[in-house]
Amino acid sequence: MLNIIICGAPGSGKGTQSALIKDKYNLLHLSTGDLLRAEIAAKSELGRIAEGYIANGQLVPDEMIINILDKAIEEKEAAAQYNGLILDGFPRTVAQAEALEGLMQKRNKDLSVLLDLTVEEDELIDRLIKRGQTSGRSDDNLETIKKRLDVYHEKTEPVNDFYKKQNKYVSVEGTGTIEEIFGRICEVLNKY
Repeated sequence: MLNIIICGAPGSGKGTQSALIKDKYNLLHLSTGDLLRAEIAAKSELGRIAEGYIANGQLVPDEMIINILDKAIEEKEAAAQYNGLILDGFPRTVAQAEALEGLMQKRNKDLSVLLDLTVEEDELIDRLIKRGQTSGRSDDNLETIKKRLDVYHEKTEPVNDFYKKQNKYVSVEGTGTIEEIFGRICEVLNKY
């Protein structure tokens, strides 16, 4: 089983690359952002609460995310055969990484690797502004982008150290064409 975390700052290309990885390696793709947006679109109670955090550039509380993810893994794993998981946008804090370890152990699974897409901050801002113009995502405006990047540096970057200690961290250059970046990722994943 190939169980991957793909991470990087907002705008690093996690969603784009996750879709390619999912297809090539037949993995169950779970994006906490997509799961949250689905809750918001459904206007569920959870969605309304999450929307308040997201609109302010903040992370949704750990316990809420962990419960959503646990439920999604259980529902989707039972529905089809996969060669593993790709987690996109999770974990975003060390507490979430620790909780993920518990979720994986509960399912007798191990994390194979954390792929960290690294991109210069100016490039990230440009990408997110452009995405906001085409997608209409309310969190892709300059003020919120800057808050999201600050939160990423403060809370999410320490997750890399958590996985470095386990020798499961790999940095991947996240600039270039989609195909070039995917090629770099495949070089790493083919070792697993």
